[in-house]
Amino acid sequence: MSFRAIKPTKTNLMNLQKKLNFAIKGAKFLELKREQLMDQIKNHWKNYIRSRDIYYQLYRESLIKLHESYKEMGKRDLVLISEMSRIQYKPVVNIRQVKKLGMTTSEIKFNLDTTQKLPAYSFENSSHFLDSLVLKRREFFDALIIFAEQEDILINYALNLKKINRRINGLKNNIIPSFTLDIKLIRGMIEEIDRENFVRLKKTKDLIKKKQNKIVG
Repeated sequence: MSFRAIKPTKTNLMNLQKKLNFAIKGAKFLELKREQLMDQIKNHWKNYIRSRDIYYQLYRESLIKLHESYKEMGKRDLVLISEMSRIQYKPVVNIRQVKKLGMTTSEIKFNLDTTQKLPAYSFENSSHFLDSLVLKRREFFDALIIFAEQEDILINYALNLKKINRRINGLKNNIIPSFTLDIKLIRGMIEEIDRENFVRLKKTKDLIKKKQNKIVG
């Protein structure tokens, strides 16, 4: 707010005071909103850590089983099974934006469509590690999706918190001090104008009295 652009009038002073009060209330409201958001982050953090730990555990188990399958079956058979699985399964992922509690988050739907009715693999020397890995795939993908959704929610919380902090800092560091300074300067100028007017009025009255006394005398 530029003080120079505002005329030192009582009306403008009142308008500035209203704007200052509104800015102060806005800062308090944003601080309350920030506290609520921080509570939501703390509560959600537990869900995020839980989903992350479950996913990481399944991810480690899957890598171990895949490694053991590779050792038992060899690269050729494992690659062949992978190629056959690409023919049989067509993963479908749908992501839609959902608004909850004023915040937009991602909702992920995953489906492993079977387009060709082929056996995933049929080798006499197929590894039991691979069998276990195939049975665990749905659980793994579900854990991955839940982890991704929880992380997306946490990121959105963090972005909203950053936005609120930026607004609070803008109000406290720029807008409120600017209004306060303008009010102080304008109030000082109005008081100075009032004093000058009072002195001018007093001199005028004194001059009128002198003239009246001369006329009477």
